Order: sequence, then C-alpha cells, then structure tokens
Amino acid sequence: MLLKNDNQALNYDKGTGEEKNWLVTETRFNPESLGKVEAVFSLGNGYMGLRSATEERYSNEVRGNFIAGTFNKFLGDKEVTELPNAADVLEMSFTLNGETFQLTQGDILFYERTLNLKKAELKRDIHWRSPAGDEYKIIFSRFVSLDNLHVIAQKIAITPLTNDVTLKLNSGINGQITNTGTQHFEEGVLRLYDQKIMKLEARTTESAIDFVHFSRHAFTLENEEFTPKNTIFMDRRKIFTTFEPETIAKNQTITIEKISGVYTSRDKDWANVETALETFSQVGDYSTLFTAHQSAWQQKVWEQYPIYIEGVDFDQLAIRFAVYHLTGMTPAHDNRMNIGAKGFSGEGYKGHAFWDTEIFVLPFFTTSNPTIARQLLEYRSLSLPGAVRKAAENNYEGAMFPWESAWLEDGEVTPVWGAADIITGEPTKIWSGFIEQHITADIAFAVWQYYQFTGDQDFMEKHGYELIFATAVFWQSRLEKKGDRYEITGVVGPDEYKEHVDNNAFTNYMAHWNLEKAIHYYELLQQENPAVLASLSAKWDLERNYPKWQEKSAKLYLPQPNDELVIPQDDTYLSKKIIDLTPYKASAQVGALFLDYNLEQVNDMQITKQADVMILLYLLENEFSPEVKQANWDYYEPKTLHDSSLSRATHSILASDLGDKALAYSMFEKASRIDLGQNMKSSDAGIHSASIGGIWQVVVNGFGGVRMLDGKLFLHPHLPEKWTELSFPIYWKGSRLIIHVTQTSTKILNTSNQDVVLTLNGKEISVVANTTFTTN
Repeated sequence: MLLKNDNQALNYDKGTGEEKNWLVTETRFNPESLGKVEAVFSLGNGYMGLRSATEERYSNEVRGNFIAGTFNKFLGDKEVTELPNAADVLEMSFTLNGETFQLTQGDILFYERTLNLKKAELKRDIHWRSPAGDEYKIIFSRFVSLDNLHVIAQKIAITPLTNDVTLKLNSGINGQITNTGTQHFEEGVLRLYDQKIMKLEARTTESAIDFVHFSRHAFTLENEEFTPKNTIFMDRRKIFTTFEPETIAKNQTITIEKISGVYTSRDKDWANVETALETFSQVGDYSTLFTAHQSAWQQKVWEQYPIYIEGVDFDQLAIRFAVYHLTGMTPAHDNRMNIGAKGFSGEGYKGHAFWDTEIFVLPFFTTSNPTIARQLLEYRSLSLPGAVRKAAENNYEGAMFPWESAWLEDGEVTPVWGAADIITGEPTKIWSGFIEQHITADIAFAVWQYYQFTGDQDFMEKHGYELIFATAVFWQSRLEKKGDRYEITGVVGPDEYKEHVDNNAFTNYMAHWNLEKAIHYYELLQQENPAVLASLSAKWDLERNYPKWQEKSAKLYLPQPNDELVIPQDDTYLSKKIIDLTPYKASAQVGALFLDYNLEQVNDMQITKQADVMILLYLLENEFSPEVKQANWDYYEPKTLHDSSLSRATHSILASDLGDKALAYSMFEKASRIDLGQNMKSSDAGIHSASIGGIWQVVVNGFGGVRMLDGKLFLHPHLPEKWTELSFPIYWKGSRLIIHVTQTSTKILNTSNQDVVLTLNGKEISVVANTTFTTN
C-alpha cells in the first residue's frame, strides 16, 4: 500500500537554517509520475547528466545517462543523430529476508526524496514495511561529481527495525539501456578486475565512440568494513555481481557504497581503456569524493553566482534551481559541445542545441561567467563547416546555421517527421530544419552581445568577426528581390504555428540587424585592423559582399506598425481568423489545441505558439517606442498560447518594461513552475533549458533591470511588490559588479580596479573602482 497524504507531491520549504530555500522534496511515491522527478531531480556536471531513476526498477521509469558530445545515428540517413543513452550504473536490487525491496509492494510508512541544490546531492529517506511485516529504514544518497567529472557515487544505508535480516544484493552495469527502443552500442568487453572493479566497454554503432564504464562496491556494518562473498554474472552488454546473503541484526546498519566512472574516446584526455582504469582505480570513497564535490559547487557555482531574493521563499529557491541546472547542463569543459534543449535530463530533442542556447541561456554566462560564454560561442565557430554545407545545399552562400545542432560536423539534424496529424492521421512534417532560419541571425546577435559585455577583442579576431560576416553573407544571398525592395519569404518564425509565411517580422528585423552589424565591423576593421579584414575577406569574399550588404540592407522590407501601432507578425497574420483561446490557455496540457485542430488549420488562425513579435521588441528594444510595445502586447499576448516554455519569461520581462509589476510577477511565477511546479507530467522528457535560462533573465534583466543598449550598460530595476531585496552579480568589460536593489534604493559594488560607467534610472553615473555607489 502506498503512503497517501493531502500534501502536494513536491515540497519547497523542508529546508531550515542553512538549508532554507535549498531543498526540493518529493513527499510521496507515485509510480505513475516517475518521469517528472527523474528529470527535475537529475544530477549533472556538464560532462554528463544522470536522470534520477531509483536504484530498484519500475515499469514506468526512464533511466538515462547522457555524455556530452557523444552523438550517434542508428540507421544512417533514416534517423538523425542523438545523444545515446549510456549504460546504467545505478541499478541495484535488494532482497531482504527473501523479499525484493519494491515500493509498489508492502507499505510506505515514511517517504521523502530530496534534491539538495547547494550540495548537488540526492537523498531518499524511506521507512518501509515489507509484505511479510518486516520494517526497514533505508537511506539512499548519490551525486555526480563536479570535482571529478567522470564519477557517479552512491551510498545506501539499511537498518532493519523489527527483526534481524538476511540481505542479498545484486548490482552492476546494465548496457541494455536504449533510447526509446534504439540501441546505439555494439557489444564490448566485459571484465572483473581483482574481484572488485566491474568493467563494461561499448562502442557507438555509427560514430565509433568508445565508452568504458566501471563500478566497485564497499560494505560496512556498524562502521566496520567487510567483504561479502560474491558471484559475477555477465550477459549481453551487462555485468552484475551478486553479493551473497549477509545477516544484519535488528537496529544495526549496513552501508553499501557504489562508486562508478564513465569515460569516452570523445574526452580530450582520452588515451585508452587501461589508462581510464588506472585513473578510476585511484578514485576515493563516497565521503572523500563528496567533500571535493561540495567544495567545487561552493567555489565554482554558489560563490560565482550569489543571487539573493528576500520576500518570497519559493522565488529564492527557483533562481537557485535555475543556476543548479544551468551548471549541470553546460559542457564547460569542452568548446566542441553545446547545451541541449533538455540539457542532459532526458531524451527530448535528442540532445540537440537550438536558439535556446544563444537567446535564452547564453546571457546568463555572458554576464556571470564570460569564460564559459566564450566557449559556447566557440562551438558555433567550430561548427561553421556544417553551416556552410547547409547553405550550399540550399543554394545559398555563407553560413546558414542548422535549426538543430549536434556534433561539429553534423550540420542540420532536425528530424523530418513529427507526431501524427489529428485530422489526417499522417506524420506531420517538421519544417523547422528547412525554413526556420532566424537562428543564423540569433547567433550573430549573441556574438555581438558577448562582445559588448566583455570587450573580448581576442575572441572577435579569432571567431566573432567571422561569425558576423559569414552569417551576413548568407542573408544577402537569401534575400529575394520583389519590385524595388527585398523580402524574406517562405519561412517559419519563432511562432512555429505559422509555416511558410512571408516577411516574418522577427526574421526580417534580425536579418537586417545582422547585415548592418557586418557593414559596421567591415568599416571598423578597414580603419583599425586591415590585416584581420584581409584574412576574412579572402575567405568570405567580403569585397564582393560588402556592397551587397549595403544595397540589400537599405532595401530590406521591415514590417512597420499599422494605424493601431501593431507590427504585423507576417504578411497575412492580421487577416487570419480569430478564435476564443480561453480553454486552451487555461489547459495544463501543452499543445491542447491540437486535440481539436491540425497544424494546417492553426496556420490559418491568429494563434501564436510563443513570443514572436514580442521577442523582437525585447532583443531590439531601443528600436521601438513604449507605445508600440504596449500596443503589440495588448494585441499579441491574448493570442499567444505560451506552448513553448521560453515564452512566459520573455513576456515577464516586457511586462516589467511596460510598468505592470503584477503581470510581470505573475508571468515569472508561471515560468518558474514549468519544471519546478506541481504538474507531474511537465518534464517527463527532460527539463526546459530555455525556460531555466529565462528564469535568470527575468530576475536580472526584468526585475533587476540590467540591459545593454548600443554597447552601453543600463540599469533600471523593477522590483516586484512582494520582494524587499534582490542582489546579483554581473560582469561588465571585465569588472565584476554586485547589484543590490530594494524598494527604495540601489547599491552597486564595483569589485574591480577600474571605474565603470553606466546609466542608472536614466542618469549616467560612474562607479569608482573598489567602491560602492548608493542612491539616496
């Protein structure tokens, strides 16, 4: 019988004292809602991400461990590449007095599973009564090390409460795991070393990446170490050890440690399996590893990104939750890799990177950890060959970046077919990989934004100028002459419910912006660095392209506000049918609209999936008046379903700009609860990376009011009524500033040795080096 109570499934206020607003706790076990917690409680370090499946197996579970950059195709050109689900090292089966430990059997007398964000550790505390009536206290602990990126550590403490118990343990490495049925690995070598270390080798079927997994166990009984008898078992892609029955007296505690390691030939320091084994053999025990792991989180994360909110405890927890996952999903160790739309928390979107990185996640790193931001942009520079290939395949010039990206040379990896059409029953074609082209300008925008915040001239000379020029070459070749102007026809904009539209406002404006920036930097380099320009000109034929940029940019059609100040989302949007979206906006199910309509029908309605014109007003905000912003909010928000997780964060920031604090906060609350809230089906396929990044943007760019406009830093806080204080760090041109905002004042601490000039609430100020500026 399952433990039942009236509480919500997730609890946010279990933490007290130093743990206040650091804990997220699952308060009851529900075998029908495993996916949500597996994703939300996932553990990661940027090298790998581990879904938080339990040690024991359940029918509705989705176990997963994903290693950055290890993409593979199973059926050649019939499928797109995806991150393969690596072998499972978590699995353990416990037999207690002849009964298998399963929470679907017997009675759960107490249950809590807690993710400690500060320590990046997962604990499960259980009081279980077996079907035979024996009671046990069992505590499971685990972490994925931020200090040693290859290590997964588990610890289980079992205490019999009513009788002595005979414990039998079956534990090992299971390489029979698949990606929704697809097996990405060839059979490899299985071996047991020194009767202690289990090894499973595997190789991906198409990309030929070698994986090697290790696991070892240690046992203590009442703090005394011992080694039980064991038997090794091997099967196809599977190696397990059965530890023979051991008697544990009532109220005594047996502790089992399982330390595992994962290494691949994609690792920059990869040598061979033997070297990996030698490295793993030197790994310490749980306590030693955890001390180093916790220290790494404290120094690299919580001291690096100290964000404090006073007023609403959940909001403080939410921003820490965002920073936790931003850290775990980001491969900061390797610039050949990027951030998947689900991080490493699930199979959703196959581990691919979208515009989510540049527009929604990258700003966090650009302003909080520029070193990591640079690496993420270097990934785009390193993947230029794939972007050039995509452009050529579509009869364009320059670099046309894929809508979905994976490994550097993969190019476009968006699947061609999606879910069944509700009307026809046929698979729906996914057009994003063919015609959702704004990502090319989005990447150029992120490059420019990074440069303005950091002043990193070395990056621009090695990567940045080339990315802006290469993307501008694409746009000049993409524009179509229509009479006396140029247009962009047949695209998908950010609103993916509108396909094959002409002159999507966001796409046209961003393409124009891209061309103008290329013109600016071409002319700047002519004057200041002709050697760099000459090198890039030879590669991208800039002498021919520069006049084309000038001519076409000047004549590119940019949809203007109409008499009601509304910017047409595209050429036909404003003439389409309007329907009542109330039931769909109120639905907890994303995409509920498609239970009644197919995409072809929705294409002919004034329905927007996510921020489209609205995100244009955010990114290029100084090109539009407050009146235009308000008019477009009033027109488009009622027609926006927010069926993408990135939408509400954008709307929250704009609501702050428009002076509606209550609406801004309401949108922030909804965005914060997409993953962290009580909807126990919201995150089954993985967390929402763009939403996670958006939460940070709402706090810092929205409520904190941080903006960069025309290369200058602006600060105009809009603190929610429910908050009394907000504090956060940002970097500007190499200086670290600590911003502290209350309802009545703003303090800016300049921790650097150089003065910083910025505009605060409309007035330019200078914050002197190593001093604090305070408003009256």
